[in-house]
Amino acid sequence: MKKTLISALTTAIVVGAASTTFAAANPFSDVPSDSWAYDAVSQLAQDGVVEGYGDGTYRGQTTITRYEMAQMVAKAMAKSDVSKADKAIIDKLAAEFADELNNLGVRVSNLEKKVDNVKFTGELRYRYESYRHNSDINGNNEKNNAQKVLFRLEPTAQINEHWAAKARIDYSTDMDSSQNNSNSTVDRAYAEGNYNNLKIKLGKLPYYSNQGLVIDERVSGGQVTFGKDFKTTLTVGRYNFDNEYTSPNYAPWQSASGSVAGQHDTASYQALAFSYDAGKKFSAGLEYHHLKGVGNNTQIFNTGKAYGANTANIWELGVNYKFTPTFNMDLAYAKNTQGNLDGKFNKAYNVAFNYKGATPANKGSFGIFAAYRYLGQTATIAPTYDGIKNGEKGWEIGTSYVFSPNIVGTVKYFKGKDLKGVGSDTDASRLFANLDFFF
Repeated sequence: MKKTLISALTTAIVVGAASTTFAAANPFSDVPSDSWAYDAVSQLAQDGVVEGYGDGTYRGQTTITRYEMAQMVAKAMAKSDVSKADKAIIDKLAAEFADELNNLGVRVSNLEKKVDNVKFTGELRYRYESYRHNSDINGNNEKNNAQKVLFRLEPTAQINEHWAAKARIDYSTDMDSSQNNSNSTVDRAYAEGNYNNLKIKLGKLPYYSNQGLVIDERVSGGQVTFGKDFKTTLTVGRYNFDNEYTSPNYAPWQSASGSVAGQHDTASYQALAFSYDAGKKFSAGLEYHHLKGVGNNTQIFNTGKAYGANTANIWELGVNYKFTPTFNMDLAYAKNTQGNLDGKFNKAYNVAFNYKGATPANKGSFGIFAAYRYLGQTATIAPTYDGIKNGEKGWEIGTSYVFSPNIVGTVKYFKGKDLKGVGSDTDASRLFANLDFFF
């Protein structure tokens, strides 16, 4: 008997009259008759994947509820002998009616991953920086202003139940340059595997240490993390120092005559980290970072022989304490035990107080912070902070505010001193502002 569309759509009354009563009272809106789902189910009906009522007939151009549609999809999902084309239609319907199917006890998380195999998030950012030194390395007063625009895409491709491929692609341009000073780069590209309390990353991957004091950057290699509340992380690979010291900081390798020991390059990198976070008032972490220059002439931290070694051994300890759900304190300390430079370059620490925080999805949410930070050049690799830079010490304050969902403004101000290699430290300040559009 020839089937019509609407009887297919109104089928699957799995528990007789009791199910009909539930459907009449369910909170889901009706599926409009011109919905794409009707065409999808029509195709499934033609292929014999879905069926009508028990008598095989349809009952006119009546609308159906989303709950009834989900019942239909649930029965289609139970079929195993379907073509690839029909399976694709079923998966698309399952993703559309995921909430209703979950209420019916049908899990569709894996189907959703297959339907939306590649997902994109991203960011459009405008940044302004104003940087001041009382004197630069040649004894001159220095003022630098910069405006930059960044467009970022972060695709995630689901490979299977446990593995996904992730990347970050950046395009940036300098608005103050008279030249075409724009560039694009694949900042990250790695595979991530999740097995309950075991996580594996392979490729050009992100690494964020305790509060970002030592490193918030990418490392090329592999990383394994295991544990739940108490976690252990092992990272092995290489780190490229290029472009990490482009700010006008005074470097510790500067000699009395102003000569530079050499150029920075790539270092082999190993890190072992232990962290505890049970979601309560207290969390802590202990990390060890080891770097060794690749090649006989490689400089790490731009230090070379003036540093006394082409290796670094950095220990890092961090603690976070929550006084209230909205007010917390960060404490972190790092020290490089290798090399023979002045001790002021071999240590770094952070003391910060944070109130609330801006959540991009919540309009009107905001956060403020105040911190004192000290960043010795050889105790930090690529710290996360925006106001203060590597090789400086001083106070940093800041605030962020969500103007509209996914539109966030941030302002930070740093006032302190630059850790000068020769002579007394010199005054430095920086105003930093971001306007971020997340998607």
